[in-house]
Amino acid sequence: MAESDWADLEAPGIDEFETIARAAFAGLPDKFRGPCGNILFMVQEFPDEDVIADMDLESEFDILGLFQGDDLAVREGHGGRPEPSMIFLYRRPILDYWAEHNETLGSIIRHVIIHEIGHHFGLSDEDMEEIEGT
Repeated sequence: MAESDWADLEAPGIDEFETIARAAFAGLPDKFRGPCGNILFMVQEFPDEDVIADMDLESEFDILGLFQGDDLAVREGHGGRPEPSMIFLYRRPILDYWAEHNETLGSIIRHVIIHEIGHHFGLSDEDMEEIEGT
């Protein structure tokens, strides 16, 4: 991108974040996406006060995303109709992280999605690194 191209750009908004998240999720391997079922992406500026308190965060910038949904045992127990899973992406903390690192915004959002799903379903860091390499 030419230097002058940046002069007119704005930080991506909530809708753009959701679009990036959907594309990143769609590009993940089927075996990784499958346990999530129908997943919703919820983009918020910051985590809400309950999340900050429950996770004992020092700052609203200390979290980039959060997975909310049933674990595999509960999902299987619902007879094929589990509650939808949601991944919350926190726009301002992600933008802050992006500004401080030499990565694309898309790769950061993809990383957050992989790690939120992976941690929720008990994958190892090695498993998640393998998925990130695909």
